[in-house]
Amino acid sequence: MRPSTALLVVATVVLALSGADATVETTCKAAAAKDQRVNYTFCVYELGKHHLSPDADAWGLAKIAANMGVNNAYGAIGDIEGLQAKPGTDAKTKAALGQCHDLYDGMKFAFAGAYDEINARNYTAGKEEAAKAVSLARQCDYDFAKAGGVPSPLSQRSSYTVQIAVVCTAITNLIN
Repeated sequence: MRPSTALLVVATVVLALSGADATVETTCKAAAAKDQRVNYTFCVYELGKHHLSPDADAWGLAKIAANMGVNNAYGAIGDIEGLQAKPGTDAKTKAALGQCHDLYDGMKFAFAGAYDEINARNYTAGKEEAAKAVSLARQCDYDFAKAGGVPSPLSQRSSYTVQIAVVCTAITNLIN
């Protein structure tokens, strides 16, 4: 590639990510190119569902990802409370659910913290908050494993947490 062509490609990517022509697709593509943990299809599908996504730049999309993490944590708490109230739930499962309730409660604050820090343009702190959310999800999974092989009814919530935190972090890494 000629130097002038390479410069044009770099300038196009920078303009796209700075908001001049950013889309969910271009931002997710750039995030996936920079961080191989990003699932492009997940990124586009999840961020594309949000009503503010069409007009958001990379900064806005990183905040949207953090907000979606908050929403997932709230949903998990609702799932947990439903499972705790379900007749026939054994003591080991109820104990693990109780621990996970506290962990997901902390997770909603971690993702809210990520949102606030990214919004304040304190990107390092925002990424640290997203990483806390992943740690809390993994702790919940561990609590179920520790409960004697009880399968976690929250495995989809946990997987979502990890994926949306990765998306949040990768997009935050694109912001100049």
